[in-house]
Amino acid sequence: MCSLQSAILRLTCVTAAVWLAGCSSNPPAPVVDLSLPNENAPAAPAAAATAQTYRVVQGDTLYSIAFKHGLDYRDLAAWNGIASPYRIFAGQEVRLSVPKQTASAAPPATTPQAEPQTGQAVTSGIVEGATTVPLASSASASKPSAFEPVAASPANPPATASAAPAPSAKSAVARVENPSVAAPMPKPVGAAPPAVRPVIAPVPPRPAESAPELNAGGVTWRWPAAGKVVGTFVAGDQTKQGLDIAGRAGDPVRAAAAGEVVYSGNGLIGYGELIIVKHNANYLSAYGHNSKRLVKEGDRVKAGQEIAEMGATSASRDELHFEIRKNGKPVNPLDYLPAR
Repeated sequence: MCSLQSAILRLTCVTAAVWLAGCSSNPPAPVVDLSLPNENAPAAPAAAATAQTYRVVQGDTLYSIAFKHGLDYRDLAAWNGIASPYRIFAGQEVRLSVPKQTASAAPPATTPQAEPQTGQAVTSGIVEGATTVPLASSASASKPSAFEPVAASPANPPATASAAPAPSAKSAVARVENPSVAAPMPKPVGAAPPAVRPVIAPVPPRPAESAPELNAGGVTWRWPAAGKVVGTFVAGDQTKQGLDIAGRAGDPVRAAAAGEVVYSGNGLIGYGELIIVKHNANYLSAYGHNSKRLVKEGDRVKAGQEIAEMGATSASRDELHFEIRKNGKPVNPLDYLPAR
């Protein structure tokens, strides 16, 4: 009996030893924590790589979209393949960042241009600031220039049609037959000549006082309103990107420099009735919170021309919010306006 129990005990120990040896040779199954990123899994495309876009709404212009997002309108046009005069349409998606360059992208094919005909206008091919130069025609080439010397008049110029007609033969004979007949002389009148009034030279009009100006960045700037500055520019502060000039409702708002109106509307939140003027390829100026806009897109304005009436649209008081943008970025207007 004891020997049987000993045999069973030995068999049990051998079985346990074999089982333990098998467990040590097989490693445990891997445990994966799904809450953490798996380094071996294929990387998903990052959300930041997706291009940011903007959908055009009625009243937008390329300039207003660039102004709203702090971009240069030229970059925006280049990223979206929009050529001058930068027309966009409601519902169009506009890319707001640099498009991802693909290696397989082929360069755009250039279309050969036909040789211009005589009198046809030729553009420089530059989108921004293209100049138009008419070719001289053969007819105009034969005409003398306005600055060339005028040829000398002939010694005996022909008589013009307006010259007095030659006297007839009958009247000539009458004068020969009666040489002593002369027209009676009028008798002198004894009346005194009328009194001569002294001539008073007109007083020349007083010239209008010219507003102080400052040339900066290739633009001649002047103040857009006459009120007191109640808010100044703070770099990096999205709520203080220009000057706030106080005044009364209806006060004139004037163009700070000559240029072209590229936006006139109320589609930019926080600016109310807004006007944007393009002065050259690098500089824009903006005029917000107006009560009334007096110009429309495409109008050419002169420096000092009234373009709006001051108001309080999207503002707590009557004021002009004035900004200057250089290459799409706001700059301190006090660096460009003349000292008061």
